[in-house]
Amino acid sequence: MTTLIVGLVLFLGVHSLSIVNEPLRNRLHDSLGEIPFKGLYGLVSLVGLVLIVWGYGAARMDPTVIYTPPGWLRHLSFLLLVPVFPLLFATYFPGRIKAKVGHPMLVAVKLWALAHLLANGMLHDLLLFGSFLAWAIVDRISMKRRTQRPIPTLPASNANDAIAVVGGLAVYVVMVIWAHQWLFGVAPV
Repeated sequence: MTTLIVGLVLFLGVHSLSIVNEPLRNRLHDSLGEIPFKGLYGLVSLVGLVLIVWGYGAARMDPTVIYTPPGWLRHLSFLLLVPVFPLLFATYFPGRIKAKVGHPMLVAVKLWALAHLLANGMLHDLLLFGSFLAWAIVDRISMKRRTQRPIPTLPASNANDAIAVVGGLAVYVVMVIWAHQWLFGVAPV
């Protein structure tokens, strides 16, 4: 469980730099330069992600049950997960969806985490998905008081909504039918 926690601290910690101390983030960016800053940021993120995956896998071998969700919550989870990939696509394919939602990636993370919390009741699930849910909520709240940095996207277009929905739903179907089992060893259906 320690490996999972360290991974979460590294991954979410580096992603929280703007939340907790944007001036420090900006000073680091300016003093290191853009490429070294992004390289260090990416390296810390990657190490954190590897530790999360490794720690979560190890924690699954010795699970601690916190609660047992009723079966119907699994169906609700499937429903909550339907818009997750279209929202992720809408982040980089801006159109009406992104304009309406504002921050589609954060909404996707919140839905993904909440859905998994509803369907899973082990301690390691609570740590992983609860941490991501809390981080996404705090990040969204903090965006009201800080300057937004642009992310690389395609030019805004109404056609991007179709790409986001069709592409996102296709990825969702592949994830449910095959990829979740292949990647995580858990068959959702």
